[in-house]
Amino acid sequence: MHLDRRVLLSGLAGLAAAPALAQPQPAPVSAKSGAAAPLARRLATYADSIRVADLDSLTIERTKVHLLDSLGCGLAAFKEATVSAVRELAFASGGSAATIIGTKRRASLEWAAFANGAGVRADDINDVYVGRGTGHPSDNVAACLTAAEAASSPGAEFLLSIALAYEIECRLLDAVYLDTRGWDHPNYALISSALAAGRLMKVPPERLTEAVNIALSGHLGMNQTRLGALSNWKGLAGPDAARNAVFAAQLARAGITGPSPIFEGEAGFFKQVSGPLEIDTAGFGGRGKRFRIHDCFIKSYPAQAQTQTAIPAAAKIAQAAGDLTRIRAIEVKSTHMGWLMAGSMPERWAPTTSETADHSLPYIVARAMLDGTITTASYAPEALRDPKAAALMKLITVGEDPTMTALVPRQSPNSVTATLSDGRKITERVDDLPGFIDRPMQRADAEAKFERNAKAILNSAQIKRISDAVWSLDRADSVGALIESMVIAT
Repeated sequence: MHLDRRVLLSGLAGLAAAPALAQPQPAPVSAKSGAAAPLARRLATYADSIRVADLDSLTIERTKVHLLDSLGCGLAAFKEATVSAVRELAFASGGSAATIIGTKRRASLEWAAFANGAGVRADDINDVYVGRGTGHPSDNVAACLTAAEAASSPGAEFLLSIALAYEIECRLLDAVYLDTRGWDHPNYALISSALAAGRLMKVPPERLTEAVNIALSGHLGMNQTRLGALSNWKGLAGPDAARNAVFAAQLARAGITGPSPIFEGEAGFFKQVSGPLEIDTAGFGGRGKRFRIHDCFIKSYPAQAQTQTAIPAAAKIAQAAGDLTRIRAIEVKSTHMGWLMAGSMPERWAPTTSETADHSLPYIVARAMLDGTITTASYAPEALRDPKAAALMKLITVGEDPTMTALVPRQSPNSVTATLSDGRKITERVDDLPGFIDRPMQRADAEAKFERNAKAILNSAQIKRISDAVWSLDRADSVGALIESMVIAT
């Protein structure tokens, strides 16, 4: 099934009005929330005002779970070519401000943030948030970790910085779907990471404002990253936002100023990128208000967010069918976003890169039917060239089911229907998985996923040391023990 690019662009535009993607609704700006102040200043004031005491025990635990998940993603990808290439560039750049995870070697803050973030995002198995837009809040973790190490921040302050960064990015994702305007979601991480890293650096609020101004002015990313045949940059755009955010925070700390007002100005973010936004920082998490990190979900498989539930559905279909040569047609029904981003573009029907394949419903369904699951090995060159997968993909059609779209963001359903040679049809539908909003991963779940991700590169004792370091972070004097626990034996 191929789709004309004009149809694709029309579909993207339609997302802006899709009711299911409008959750949760942004609160209106009011005079009470300080609407007269520029948005950058209001965000900076919020970032500066939040305290460790504002984190309730459930939010501290949720933050630890997302941190452990992010670190597991980063360590599992340690030996992958793109991650290794970025790490070597970081080493070559010099600097000694922060550690590259998995090693004892150090680099500048911005290069450490980039290299560490590259690992977290490499396999597309890190966490997700769905508001009006969809993004990966764990893009912020690398910026927070490097800044916390360089500043010798207590573990509790590091956890607060993560919850803060998630809060700001998710609230911005609630406000507008940038993709419809041709801009990429890591643009929000520029803002959240600059504020979270800057706070760890003890940058005062007036200079935190400048960090936002600088980060946004010179580093906006285009949504072409997510369209067509996907490149390595799909997994590096978020880490690049962290890199630029940390750099902006350092400049602001040194007294460098940026263009202002960066959001409301005549050529600012509102006019050039997002359109007007209504953001009430008085409604953000803390002081008894719920943090958005509780509304993020953690993936079970290394695949695009809206394809997750298609994987067990496809595996069950294959098991029920037995002999796959009996299948004559396969119909996949998904949400609007699942169809649009993973089942409509021509490149999704003939993936030649792992980045395209893990965003392809036809490939993911075919591969899951053949192998019973999806792992990083599912995207190896020989797997992409597998004639059995190609033959199954020719049988597959993908379409939207509006009733599924209506369940977003709390669920992200997919159904797979196979028509057999005798005319029988078998259908499997999966609406959600452990890790979704209504089935959040608990500590044991996070440890199990961490072990699955990291067991090829870490032994059981080291996996436990890392987990223990994460669970005790709120009592730790620094992040030093955590970073030391992640050194990979060579």
